[in-house]
Amino acid sequence: MRPSPRPGSPEILYEDKDLVVVDKPAGLPTIAPEGASGRTRNLYDWVTEHIRRRNPKGRAAVVHRLDRDTSGVVVFATGGAAKRELMSRWNELVRTRSYVALVEGRPDGDSGVLDSWLRENRAGTVYEAPPGSPGALRAVTRWRLLESGGGYSLLGLELETGRKHQIRVQLAAIGHPVAGDSRYGARTDPAGRLALHATSIELERPFGDGVVRAESPVPESFLRPLRGRGKDLYYVPGGAKQRPFPEAGSPAAGSDTEGPGARAPGGGYMKEKSKQAKEPKKKAQKTLKEKRKEKKEKAANKSEE
Repeated sequence: MRPSPRPGSPEILYEDKDLVVVDKPAGLPTIAPEGASGRTRNLYDWVTEHIRRRNPKGRAAVVHRLDRDTSGVVVFATGGAAKRELMSRWNELVRTRSYVALVEGRPDGDSGVLDSWLRENRAGTVYEAPPGSPGALRAVTRWRLLESGGGYSLLGLELETGRKHQIRVQLAAIGHPVAGDSRYGARTDPAGRLALHATSIELERPFGDGVVRAESPVPESFLRPLRGRGKDLYYVPGGAKQRPFPEAGSPAAGSDTEGPGARAPGGGYMKEKSKQAKEPKKKAQKTLKEKRKEKKEKAANKSEE
């Protein structure tokens, strides 16, 4: 697995007359949020500017999206015809969509399938619902364990469906939320960001002429915590390290408590560096009797001078 630090700006991975495939950095929205000012930086505008360097009238067309804090491979069409073809035949044209996620704890087994129904509430938060519930959509994700250590696991994931927050909700539901995802229950943030990255996509070109495959390497910040070198998390080996990981689906999987001395995912403990400055000792207050005595002594010394 080839790690690479994530760049601060997007990078073109592939382009032709119909497609532009981009490596999106975390923190950059795919499109400007509703109600945002025209100055809000987003990937759509960046790709449009790139297209217009060779075609002044060109414009990017959104085919699919990644969450703002998810990084990795995103596909844009370069025109209306390509967009319509991709949107109408997306499930047919896309062969694979792969992700990696750094999760808290270690799931049971080395691989599995997450199959559930997801529903979104008015606040935009997605949750699992009973099969066939009104407004709920079926979501299927295949996962496999790539590496584990330091209280975390790196999972490889392939989507069979593409629902909003699919990976994040399903992993949280089995007790192993994506690290840094406080919205869905993560207790730690070792990478300083949502630890979810789209590593590759393989799809047939919209008008034939072969298959396109684009890849983005695993961020280095996902790998450091596996060795117990997570950002702002000090992993202390000890007897607790020998305890088994929480079972999938347990409500406390990943960590038990918050604050100094809290148990880290999978055993061990988190400790917090003390930053409290030593307070100066307060001087004892003099009594009225002591003040009068001191005043008399000063007067006496003054008369002697």
